[in-house]
Amino acid sequence: MKPIISLIAATALSMAAHAAQAADAVPVKPVRFILVGDSTMANSSGYGDAFCARVNRANTCINLAKGGRSSGSFRAEGRWDEVEGLLRGAAAYRATYVLIQFGHNDQPGKPGRSTDLKTEFPVNMARYAQEVKALGGVPVLITPLTRRTFKDKVVENTLLPWVDVIRATAAAQKTPLLDLNAESYAAVQAMGEDEADTLAMAPRPDKATEAAIAAGKVEVAGAAKSAFDRTHLGAKGAAFFSRMVMEEMKRAIPEVAGQFKPESEQ
Repeated sequence: MKPIISLIAATALSMAAHAAQAADAVPVKPVRFILVGDSTMANSSGYGDAFCARVNRANTCINLAKGGRSSGSFRAEGRWDEVEGLLRGAAAYRATYVLIQFGHNDQPGKPGRSTDLKTEFPVNMARYAQEVKALGGVPVLITPLTRRTFKDKVVENTLLPWVDVIRATAAAQKTPLLDLNAESYAAVQAMGEDEADTLAMAPRPDKATEAAIAAGKVEVAGAAKSAFDRTHLGAKGAAFFSRMVMEEMKRAIPEVAGQFKPESEQ
């Protein structure tokens, strides 16, 4: 009997080995990230590209954020149609996470972009989340990156009403929330104005030049008033806040932790 038992055991081991090899031969579908937002996330002026550079497979991270866009104008311009098209072609991916961050340009004083805080902004954000889920994606709502303007050594957080709406929307829609506003505000407050200014796109100008910039007219959609401001990000700022967003993603959605490069490679 022993030879027969040994033969059965050997056959079982061989079959298990072949099954394991077959499983290894099936390629694992990648995870995809799609970024939707304004200039604080967009390339050249925000953290989005730096975030994508932290993803293991950077070609599966698509930054569609655009400067000057609000939760209303992003859709009105047809940019959301591209996101929906990408979601409809999601079969090649294990999961698609759509990171959505608006608020800066939804505020009053942004002609053609502002949305009403009570009647439009909440509806817009909820609709984005609902449509992502309907197309099989995972919406991830992000509160807007803080501005870095200090008054009497305290950061002014004029975005709080929009932050509150996003928090409430994430809770109502049962979607992951990255509270970037709270974390970025705390970090900027802790570092102080001088260090925070090094996160900008260009060195801080002298006081006279800065006063002249502050007196300038309303910015063109998607364009900063000058190379230096306390909203947009240079390379240092992009690196700093993209790491923050990555770590928040890992905490909010633990299953994506393995999708990012080791710290030594970032």
